[in-house]
Amino acid sequence: MNLKMNIGVIIIFHNNATEINNRAFIENIKSTNHIKMCFVDNESKDETLEKLLDIKEVCEDKVAVVQIKKKVNRESAKRAGARYMFNDFDLKHIGFIDTHSLIEHNYNINDILNALYVEKDEIIAFDKENKRKQHIKSTLFKSVFSVLDYFKSQDSIKSNIQQSIL
Repeated sequence: MNLKMNIGVIIIFHNNATEINNRAFIENIKSTNHIKMCFVDNESKDETLEKLLDIKEVCEDKVAVVQIKKKVNRESAKRAGARYMFNDFDLKHIGFIDTHSLIEHNYNINDILNALYVEKDEIIAFDKENKRKQHIKSTLFKSVFSVLDYFKSQDSIKSNIQQSIL
């Protein structure tokens, strides 16, 4: 894998202040130069935006915050983050995470963030393989992949391995 390849990750937040561990986010973000983050705050009513801005202040060159003042659906929030990422960074791989989908699938945002940095090259390979399988030309927004799909596929691989051992 190309270790210098950058990846962008859009994370969509809505009232997630209690799930955000600023210290863990900052440690993970500072641990690599190859991931750019775009936090999209989708009209949070709690302290989510403030926490995201605090993280951005410490990790200014690696983090952007997009504030949506009137709640929109996930696709619109993803598009807002994608527009920012495509306009401000030269990235071949942009993934997104919807924090509410993480919660529905019992994933912890801080664990996922840590795994993003550890498994960056595998996530890029996952995106490349998905793009290779697509026979239609990717548009700006269709080229943004679901990071959660990568983690779900890893869980199914682990389940299959455990089943074969039994």
